[in-house]
Amino acid sequence: HQFAGRTTTHCAQSHPLPHRQAFLGVIAVAVAPAGVGRWEEMASSLDAPNLDDYLTADSLPQEPPRSLTLRDLLDISPVLTEAAGAIVDDSFTRCFKSNSPEPWNWNIYLFPLWCLGVVIRYGLLFPLRFLTLILGWMAFFTAFFPVRFLMNGKNRLKSKIERKLVEMMCSVFVASWTGVIKYHGPRPSSRPYQVFVANHTSMIDFIILEQMTAFAVIMQKHPGWVGFIQKTILESVGCIWFNRNDLKDREVVGRKLRDHVQHPDNNPLLIFPEGTCVNNQYTVMFKKGAFELGCAVCPIAIKYNKIFVDAFWNSKKQSFTMHLVRLMTSWAVVCDVWFLEPQYLREGETAIEFTER
Repeated sequence: HQFAGRTTTHCAQSHPLPHRQAFLGVIAVAVAPAGVGRWEEMASSLDAPNLDDYLTADSLPQEPPRSLTLRDLLDISPVLTEAAGAIVDDSFTRCFKSNSPEPWNWNIYLFPLWCLGVVIRYGLLFPLRFLTLILGWMAFFTAFFPVRFLMNGKNRLKSKIERKLVEMMCSVFVASWTGVIKYHGPRPSSRPYQVFVANHTSMIDFIILEQMTAFAVIMQKHPGWVGFIQKTILESVGCIWFNRNDLKDREVVGRKLRDHVQHPDNNPLLIFPEGTCVNNQYTVMFKKGAFELGCAVCPIAIKYNKIFVDAFWNSKKQSFTMHLVRLMTSWAVVCDVWFLEPQYLREGETAIEFTER
């Protein structure tokens, strides 16, 4: 029945009326066992004149013009629909999304506890933590500036005191968040021809690692009070700054990196090869600069527990000062740090393959 119906419709549109009647007669005889009455009814309906063939285009009803929407565009092709879905659910964009906290104060029993928590965090913990930070800064500057500007030259004693003071200041920062940091693996040591690489979630990654060992970090220049700390304090531990917008700066930084790893007296070199802050759920491809130095690469894995606060710093939505305030008004910053086994460039392996591994 389906085959006959399709054939009849096609031929009825492409043959003149006499040929159409003859053709329908042949089909009716051929399929007579299936029911002659039904085919006579179909033949009569197909012989009815098509009024659209006798009317001009202007006399036909016209649909009002309307603007195309995104849905109309996606309906044109399933390929476009799949491409739009891939853009919306892009895994790379997912690496930089801030996870909004799920509300838990959703009934009359939990809401008073939430209000009590707000009072404790903002009215009790935050003032105590802020006072701890201020007293720590005062003690640090009282000891740091005499060492920095009164002790002449560059000697081991001066470098050792500056390292200890920087580690102490970073410990004060961690205390101001009620940081609970667990370190796993051997403590990093100062050796030539080695570089440490770590995943990057926030600038507090550097603070958490720096309180354990005074690393010389590769970091972008920042304005404001962060830039003041970079210029006056962190240069004492051998940190190297770069300007992301200056192409010539890359060559200078690369030369400084090679010079730094060759001297055993320099502080361990720390690099965040992702080059940006990622939300601690994913890692993005490492840049190959740290893997072209021809030395041992020591990976560091940093994982934050989000049960109390999300430590991801979304620099597009908030300043680093507001990020620190959010940490200081949370219950605690819980973090695990793993110092992993050193990795070396294998025979026949390129720097890009080493980076991917």
